[in-house]
Amino acid sequence: MADDFNSHNFYAKLKEEKQLFGVKCNKCGHLSPEPRLMCPKCHESDMSWHQFSGKAKLSTFTCISVVPALMGERGFGRDRPYCSGIVTLEEGPRISALINGVDGNNPQDIKTGMDLVLDLEGIDIEFPALAFKPA
Repeated sequence: MADDFNSHNFYAKLKEEKQLFGVKCNKCGHLSPEPRLMCPKCHESDMSWHQFSGKAKLSTFTCISVVPALMGERGFGRDRPYCSGIVTLEEGPRISALINGVDGNNPQDIKTGMDLVLDLEGIDIEFPALAFKPA
């Protein structure tokens, strides 16, 4: 059902099933790691949930020290920056995610192209954030 493809259900599946689900267009096969009602490639609305492996490579990243209030509540800030990046999933699509398990104070130690895996620790439906960590 098309109503299923929303952010709430995306994060609920992530938390409950401990797997990364996106959507697949049943017409052209296009994969999207974000829930979508319509295929961005062929514009059909025949979509279904698709399970991704949870493996990825870091494409690009940034370390953030001037943080939004919710990240500040989690202990991040000038003295403890967090990292966010674009990851390329093993299946090909890219998605924005937090990069856990790296030191935001030493970005020179973080390498683009490094292998990542889905990080399910701390998934919170109230403050949803997709995260990966070094494999």
